[in-house]
Parts: sequence; C-alpha cells; structure tokens
Amino acid sequence: MDVRNVDQVVPFITKDGSEIRELLAYRNSCIRLQSLAEARLPPGAATTPHYHRKTEEIYFILEGQGEMHLQGERRAVGPGDAIAIPPGSVHTIRNTGTGVLRFLCCCTPPYEHEDTVLCEEESSAADSLGREG
Repeated sequence: MDVRNVDQVVPFITKDGSEIRELLAYRNSCIRLQSLAEARLPPGAATTPHYHRKTEEIYFILEGQGEMHLQGERRAVGPGDAIAIPPGSVHTIRNTGTGVLRFLCCCTPPYEHEDTVLCEEESSAADSLGREG
C-alpha cells in the first residue's frame, strides 16, 4: 500500500517556480497514469505563466487566497475551489493573501518538467527564430 504524508515528502521547485511536494506518481508509488502534488506559494509570489503540451491539470485550493489567470481570464480563488486547466492553456496563479497559498495539483499524464513550456521561453525562442530568418 502506497501512503505518503505531505510533511514527510521532500519538496522541489517546478519549472514554473512553485514549490511542490509530489505525493503520488510513478516515481514513488504504484500510480502510473497521473500524479498528485501539493504546491505552496508564499504571499505575493506567483508561478511563471506557462502551459503543458500534453498534461491536463486540476488545482484544488486548500488554504489561502489567490488569483488564477487562465487563457486571459482572471478569477479570485480560495479554499474549496477546483480549477480545470486543459492542455495547452496558458496559466499562472498568484498568492494575494497574507499567508501561504496551498493547493493540490492533479496531473494526467503525470507532471514532467519537459512538458512545461514557460511563456517567456516560447517568446524568446520565437524572437531568436525571427532574428535568424
């Protein structure tokens, strides 16, 4: 039986800049087709705008207050809110509260750095392609 306690999982920083604790995924359990992680953002912090080529994601807010940006739309989010993020959708979340913003990230297929495209990266690549041509 695979059971992980969030307080015993070593955190790491994702490509978009959030601190996550990967609770269950193929890297640490029998789960193969999805991943579940807890993300934390300190007050005033935000993830880098990004999208995932293949992965669809669900954020579920556990604690704190934030502002979700998804494909040009903005919305205040808080505890109990679930946010659907389809593949290819540019998104970011900002902590607008005074405490840590904690939320679950469910990904299918499982989260991979290689599937994350930072919007700044993409524009830099496009700019350099334009300069070369």
